[in-house]
Amino acid sequence: MMFVGGVILDESVLFQVRGGAGVLIRKLHRSNIPTAICYGLDLSAHKVSELKRMAVEYSCECFLLNASMDDAVNQISTAWSDVGGSILYVVSHNKDSFRKLNCHWPVIVVGVEGVSACDNSTMLYINKLEELPLTICRLNKKAIGDAQIVGYIMKPSREEDFAKRGAFPMYPTPNRLIFLPLTFEIPLSSQLKEVDVILHKATDEIVSIELGSSSESCTRITYTTGMQEVQRFMEDHSDFVVIDPLDNIFSVLDRLKIQLILLGLQDLNVEGCRTIRAPHFLKVNNFSVLDLAQRLSEAKLSFPSIVKPQVACGVADAHSMAIVFGVQDFKDLSVPLPAVVQEYVNHSSTLFKFYVLGENVFHAVKKSTPNSENLMKSYERNGLRPIMFDSLKSLPTDTENGNSGDVVSFKVDDLDLGLVKDAAKWLAGKLDLTIFGFDVVIQEGTGDHVIVDVNYLPSFKEVPKDIAIPAFWDAIKTNFESRKTERATRTLSP
Repeated sequence: MMFVGGVILDESVLFQVRGGAGVLIRKLHRSNIPTAICYGLDLSAHKVSELKRMAVEYSCECFLLNASMDDAVNQISTAWSDVGGSILYVVSHNKDSFRKLNCHWPVIVVGVEGVSACDNSTMLYINKLEELPLTICRLNKKAIGDAQIVGYIMKPSREEDFAKRGAFPMYPTPNRLIFLPLTFEIPLSSQLKEVDVILHKATDEIVSIELGSSSESCTRITYTTGMQEVQRFMEDHSDFVVIDPLDNIFSVLDRLKIQLILLGLQDLNVEGCRTIRAPHFLKVNNFSVLDLAQRLSEAKLSFPSIVKPQVACGVADAHSMAIVFGVQDFKDLSVPLPAVVQEYVNHSSTLFKFYVLGENVFHAVKKSTPNSENLMKSYERNGLRPIMFDSLKSLPTDTENGNSGDVVSFKVDDLDLGLVKDAAKWLAGKLDLTIFGFDVVIQEGTGDHVIVDVNYLPSFKEVPKDIAIPAFWDAIKTNFESRKTERATRTLSP
């Protein structure tokens, strides 16, 4: 069988699963697999109307399969003249008329338990419609031979960000990767045994985080039930390729650990050249301690400063922050404890977002928070109260001075790209991560490049997709091949 070039969903399966059908059609559409809905003459006008509405909503075709199957086949073949692969007809086991189509297309019958999904070349059986992506990926791998299936897991909104840019095709990429959306709707064991690589945004599946008592202590993370199953699979298959191992993301979950790691940036600096560094910082367990002012001074912190929860992501309030302008602002501060007080760097409202995708480093520039003098005006207008904000939703701005958060232009000479790329390579080695991002600001006056945030598996949506997506695929492929080489070397070693 050729790889899957198109999918026709019979109305019998769509009305059977209801809500899940839209999710599936969207995944197929985002994967650039032509998808159609079909129905027969015996369907009620109300249901036909509902199918047509669904087709419009999910940008797919809608065909009438009349008594003359040859006419229907010709109609679909004309519409999909350049499909370039086999068309799968997906139908419920309750519908007898699908047998007429056996001579035209491979048929996937939904609702049959205990039968192999690939009994022969023209009739395939699955239990649930949610198994269709797994079946498509399996068929595509069989067709191409030496492809790797990448099973990925992340929250739907993040998956949508990646998928709408073409990052997760179910057909082979130029470097022979096939992307399978892992789902908790069917047993994970049946999916995981088919994949070669796991890509995860495990921070989307965190239920709770217990920080260690010191910077050297391990962070204890509790994941959702589904992610725990994935975690057990990874632990039971230690040679399995994971982008990236769960232990490797611990550092980006803890702002204190990241700050401590970033202190090592000083080793990259050369006298007489521009400097890249960590911001000054202080961990605080209690905002009411009497010597807080002294401790802030000893940590080289002045006002304003930014206060962040030590837990960086994956739990409620991880992005609840404050900008404080004096010791008095810590009284009754609602930022979760323990917290990290971080230097606020005047940076002309310009933020440089860097994305590391394997060996490739990309960057984009965005408008950021205003300088301290403009923040002070907001502080005064706010009744001398700390400026509270959620960094995922919106950043503090000074709208009266035109700081709206839009993308801005900047002088190329302001950014020492070589220095930051050296830092990116150094950071990738320290964190042992394949795909991550970090934010850089340039301090007014000194020109210091300061890394103020690090995050795992960002969407890198500011980078053009024709550049970023191939680099994303290459990063995954390179990691897979590197791990495979390591395994072969261990096997050959005495």
